[in-house]
Amino acid sequence: MRIEDYALIGDTQTAALVGRNGSIDWLCLPRFDSGACFASLLGDRRHGYWQVSPDAEVRRTRRHYRQSTLILETKFETDDGVVLLVDFMPPRKGHPVVVRIVDGLSGQVRMRMELVIRLDYGSVIPWVRTREGVLSAVGGPDALYLHTPVVTRGEQLSTVADFSVSKGQRVPFVLTWHPSHEPFPERLDPEGMLQGTEAWWLGWSSHCTYEGEWREQVLRSLITLKALTYGPTGGIVAAPTTSLPEAIGGVRNWDYRFCWLRDATFTLYSLMAAGYKEEACSWRDWLLRAVAGDPAKLQTMYGPGGERRLTETQLPWLPGYEASSPVQIGNAAVRQFQLDVYGEVIDIWEMRGSRQHFTHSKVMAWVAADRAVKGMESFGLSGDVDRWKRLREEIHGEVCEKGYDPDHRTFTQYYGSKELDASLLMIALVGFLPPEDGRVRTTVEAIERELCEGGLVRRYQTETSRSEDGLPPGEGAFLACTFWLADNYWLLGRHQEARQLFERLLALCNDVGLLSEEYDPHTKRLLGNFPQAFSHVSLINTAHNLSADMGPASHRKSA
Repeated sequence: MRIEDYALIGDTQTAALVGRNGSIDWLCLPRFDSGACFASLLGDRRHGYWQVSPDAEVRRTRRHYRQSTLILETKFETDDGVVLLVDFMPPRKGHPVVVRIVDGLSGQVRMRMELVIRLDYGSVIPWVRTREGVLSAVGGPDALYLHTPVVTRGEQLSTVADFSVSKGQRVPFVLTWHPSHEPFPERLDPEGMLQGTEAWWLGWSSHCTYEGEWREQVLRSLITLKALTYGPTGGIVAAPTTSLPEAIGGVRNWDYRFCWLRDATFTLYSLMAAGYKEEACSWRDWLLRAVAGDPAKLQTMYGPGGERRLTETQLPWLPGYEASSPVQIGNAAVRQFQLDVYGEVIDIWEMRGSRQHFTHSKVMAWVAADRAVKGMESFGLSGDVDRWKRLREEIHGEVCEKGYDPDHRTFTQYYGSKELDASLLMIALVGFLPPEDGRVRTTVEAIERELCEGGLVRRYQTETSRSEDGLPPGEGAFLACTFWLADNYWLLGRHQEARQLFERLLALCNDVGLLSEEYDPHTKRLLGNFPQAFSHVSLINTAHNLSADMGPASHRKSA
C-alpha cells in the first residue's frame, strides 16, 4: 500500500502501522535495537503481517480515529453486512499489547485472520505452538502470545482463522509481547482495555489549550507527537519507521527511530504553546541527560533512552519498500559534525558529505551565542556576557559577509556556494535578521523560484548537490520546510499567501490526519518515514503563527 494508506497506533513506548485493508505491516518491539516483529512494509508478506478483514469483496472502506484518541476504527462495507475493526495499544502498564476487536454492525460477514510472525526485522521464523488454548510464538529473546476465542490453525508457516461476525457480536484478538524467559502472560480484558485507553487519551487531549483555527488538525498532530514519545525518558523519535524512501526506488532510506537535537527547539515550542508543559519538561530533561558529558562530543541524534552508539547496518534480506533499497537500521549521520546542534540545545541539515561552512549551522551557532547573552541578561545566568556578545557579533558579521551572495542577492547553502538550501528560511524565524531586512525577502523569493515546485519546498537541489552528499539525485518536497515558508510569508506580511499555503499543506495529510517527511507533487504521494514528528511539529507551530500575534516565529523574532 501507499505510505498514506497507513495509520498509527501506539502506547508511548512502541508503535504499529495499520493499513486501510486491516493489515498491520510494521510493529516495533520495546527494545529499539531488537527489530520489528512484522516487517512486510520493507519486504513482502513472508516477512510478517497481521491482517483481519472480511473474507468477501469490500465495497467501501472508511476509517477514522475515535474522538481525540489514538484508537483507530476501520469500517468495512460488504454485500453481506458491515463490520468495524477497532485497533489500539493500551497505555503501558507492563509489556506491550495490541488489541483488535471486530464489531458486527449489520448483517453477517465472513472474516479471515492471517498472522505471520517474523522477528528480528523479518529474518527469524519463531517456534509456534498452542499452550493452554493460547497461541505462543518464541524466537530467541522474544515471545508473542495471541489470546482470542476464535479457533486458529497453522497454514504454511502462518496462523489463520475463519469466522463470522453478526450484528451485535464483538470478537477480540489480543497480542502480547514479553521476554521469552518470563512466565506465561495472564489473559487481559480487551473491552476493559478499550475503555481505559479511550479514557486515558481523552484525559490527555483535554489539556490542549490551543483554541485557534484548525484545532482538530493541531490536536491530531499533538496526539501523534505523544505517540512518538518514549514514555520512560521523554525522548521523541523522529518517526517510528526505518527506510521508507525519500524517492520510490531510491537509496535515500534512513532510520528515523531516533531523537534529533535539530528538532529540539521546535518541539518544545509546539508542546509549550499548546499547554503540554509536562511533556515539554520531559523532552528537555531527556535532552539534558542525553547531551551530558563532554560538549565537544555533542551528537546530532541519540536513541530514545539517550543511547549514543547508533551503528548503521544494512539488512540485505529485505528488498525495501517498493524495491527501495538498501534497508538500514542505525544512522551514520550520528557521526556528522553539525554546528547547529549547539544552537538547538541552548535555544530551548542533514547532508551526508564533506564538511562545509553551512550557513544554517553558523546561524544556529549565532543563536547559541545570542541565547547565552539573553540568558545572562534576563535570568542572571553566570558567564562572561561581554565575551558572548563579541562572539555573537563576530558570527553575525561573518555570516552576512561569507554566507551572502550579493550578485544573486541571497544567502547561500554554505560559504562560497551559489546554491540555495531551504534551511535558509530559518534566518528570520530564529531572529538572526528581522523579516523586513531586504536580504531576508530576496532569499525567500529565490527559494520560491529555485526550490519550490507547485508551492512546495525542496530542501536543496539534489541534482546539483550530488557531489556534496555522495548520493544520486531525487527526493520529494520537504514538508517541514514548506511550513517554514508559510511562516516567512506571515512575517513578511503576505498573510493571504501564508494561509493558502498552510491550507494546502493540511490537504496533504492522509485521511486520518498524518504526514510523512516528504511529498512527491508528481505522483501525489507521501514519501519518507511515517508519521514524521518534525512535519507535525511544524504544522502545530505554523498554526500558532497564523492564529496569534505571538506564535513561535514572532516570539523568536522579538527574543
